[in-house]
Amino acid sequence: MTNNPLITGIGEALYDLLPVGPVLGGAPLNAVFQAHQIGLHLGGKAVMVSRIGQDELGKSLFKKIKEHGMNHTFIQQDPNADTGTVSITLNGTEPEYEITKNVAWDKLEWNESLSDLANRCNAVCFGTLGQRAEPAKSTIQKFIQTATKANRLFDVNLRQNYFSKDTLDTCFQLSSIVKMNEEELPIVSKILGLTNDKSPILQIIDHYNLDLFVLTQGKLGTRIYTNAMIVEGMPVQFIPEENADSVGAGDACSAAILHGTTRNWPLQKTANLANQLGAYVASRSGATPNLPPEILSEWQT
Repeated sequence: MTNNPLITGIGEALYDLLPVGPVLGGAPLNAVFQAHQIGLHLGGKAVMVSRIGQDELGKSLFKKIKEHGMNHTFIQQDPNADTGTVSITLNGTEPEYEITKNVAWDKLEWNESLSDLANRCNAVCFGTLGQRAEPAKSTIQKFIQTATKANRLFDVNLRQNYFSKDTLDTCFQLSSIVKMNEEELPIVSKILGLTNDKSPILQIIDHYNLDLFVLTQGKLGTRIYTNAMIVEGMPVQFIPEENADSVGAGDACSAAILHGTTRNWPLQKTANLANQLGAYVASRSGATPNLPPEILSEWQT
């Protein structure tokens, strides 16, 4: 338990190309961006490990990270590759993705500063998309293998065809917490060949010796599973602004899970914060809106 956790995200840092224009994106970046905002109120820091280009989008991303007071030491810059982008179209409020190939975050390299960070951090989140190519795949997996003292949250985040049984199996083995949404659960269950005679979530928890399994259910909120109990976050709603979308809602949930688990909060409190932040982000446009101080101040006691 720590009241000033160091939370790390590793993988894709990019721009989501939304109908309203480009906004910061990438699941681990979204999560640590929100974890940083939580830390400003509750204590703690959040850092991102990724790689960007030296193009205009890369310069803009680097600038925005610094403007928000986040440590940018672990953002590598690539002279030969573009900053990652994802074209997003909305089916109602639900996002559909087209992800640019062969970009800077695919070329994330291991170095001694990452080894030091992995040994110091209290929590880390990562997903499948960041591992679609080498050397990023090896770098991410080495980081997680090194971060033995940290809560290790694997946010499955299935995108296009950028995942495989081997990658899922390896990441489950490296994790202490697994998070996915209700659409991903049957896909993962089929890939892993889980049987039908027991809850797939309990099978995953038991087989991979997980501390927690987090299931996000859109408007129905967050459930946290252990091998002995299920906790549901209290429902909450916010009035949506114009052009609201659900992009980043699950990543705000990840930020809450990382803070709650490193602080050793009761699971109910952690699930409630996950619901509140996820619902707020879903009521706004873009993945990383500023979180209102009045929301975060509720969690200082």
